Amino acid sequence: MNKKISVIFILPDLETGGAERIVTTIANHLSRDRFEPKILLLRKEGGYLNILKKDVEIIDINTERIRHSLKPILKEIYRRKPDIVFSGYGEVNAYLSMFIKLFPKTKFIARETNVVSQHVTKKEIKFFYHFYNNYQQIIAQSDDMMHDLVRNFKVNRSKIVKINNPVDFDFIDGKLAISRKPECYKYNYKNVVAIGNLSARKGFDNLLKVFSRLKNEKILLHILGDGKDREILHQMKEFLGLKNIVFHGRQENPYEFLKYADLFILSSRYEGFPNVLLEAGACGTYSLANNCPGGINEIIQHETNGEVSDIENHEDFSQKIMQILHRSYDHEAIKNSIKSRFSKEIILDNYEKVLLDLMHKK
Repeated sequence: MNKKISVIFILPDLETGGAERIVTTIANHLSRDRFEPKILLLRKEGGYLNILKKDVEIIDINTERIRHSLKPILKEIYRRKPDIVFSGYGEVNAYLSMFIKLFPKTKFIARETNVVSQHVTKKEIKFFYHFYNNYQQIIAQSDDMMHDLVRNFKVNRSKIVKINNPVDFDFIDGKLAISRKPECYKYNYKNVVAIGNLSARKGFDNLLKVFSRLKNEKILLHILGDGKDREILHQMKEFLGLKNIVFHGRQENPYEFLKYADLFILSSRYEGFPNVLLEAGACGTYSLANNCPGGINEIIQHETNGEVSDIENHEDFSQKIMQILHRSYDHEAIKNSIKSRFSKEIILDNYEKVLLDLMHKK
């Protein structure tokens, strides 16, 4: 029996975000005959700790700031000499890239979380991207992300593999099974849902402007999520006199909102590969997405599971909403459109293959 391949995944914590969920899912799924996964956290906290399998060792370096974490991270790599280091978080990826050459026996792989040129604005972090070709492999979640790395950061195209994000249908189906129609869904109103962090990149300001053109329609907009722009958005709602918009904050079970919704809207200015768009589809809900960079056109199959439109054109977008709400959709076809391309099994096998191939690279 060959020695198992030891992999250390690096994340800030296991709070419930996209990168955290993917890494948890990969670590849980990797074949234990071949791999020995560990997760190095800057802080041992977050909801996904409960989902992580017990045989995945957690290395907790207990530091607050990413830039202070470099020394302890490098120390752990030096001490444990893993076969593969898998960095799953943009900022850590950037800092780490400079030090890869110190560990010639370890293979380094970075999973990018965003279209970097749109997301990384700090000059000092941009500087680190000069060292990105030190990685033996880089995983991008979408074509947009891949092209951005090649074009704007001179990353060697042959180092990049595209793997889309997986959708955990078992998890979602479990949630849907216990979902009841939300009480706030009014009878004889259409219910539209948007989900995301209340920050500029999610474009809720544009969404409110779109809905100011739908004031007289029987449509409710339910916004799930919290974030630093909460106050501004609430003020904007008052200012525009939008009675039919409800801010629900973070929800324990967003899937019940999706399951019974007439439409899901993604209003983002840019994305990496939007999990929430996949999840809406997994709930059988039709989507209307802003035409922004970040894999939207890889997910939306036109008029099967959704449509794409330009949200900056508020009038057009509002008309599009009206048109969609007057039609009906095949919920099973929507689910299948997502399942056949992004189910966990398909995507996780891709990750496992990348890690195995990496071990054979010189």
